[in-house]
Amino acid sequence: MNFTVESKDVARAAIQIALTPDRQAERELKDKLLEEEIRATAVDYGGEFLTSVHKVVERAVVAAKREKIIETTHQAEGGVAGAAREALSQIMPKALGLNVGGKVGIARRGEHVAVAVFFGIGLLHLNEVGIGLGHRAI
Repeated sequence: MNFTVESKDVARAAIQIALTPDRQAERELKDKLLEEEIRATAVDYGGEFLTSVHKVVERAVVAAKREKIIETTHQAEGGVAGAAREALSQIMPKALGLNVGGKVGIARRGEHVAVAVFFGIGLLHLNEVGIGLGHRAI
């Protein structure tokens, strides 16, 4: 298939996979996105926000390499890491000093890679919700 892809298509895919409620829905979406030649994956995460930033970035890079979304190059790994940090910086004002829990979605087609974070933020059942998105060209 010959698709014209834009960064917003890859960003949409990253958000969609971050929003999946379970692994089955995630697998179904991955298959659907592959029809559009978009590779995607997601990874769950939970913990205290400030001490977790490096772990979230690391998990995003590892998941992207494991699922063959990116190659093992400095440019590709740096692209995912940079997009993940950008996504996290967007929810930082809400999350600083609190716990977060949710999912990180990663998607790529061609030179476009996007990372979306979808987290519940807060204490106990008093949660706020935050979503952040970062994009890089690699």
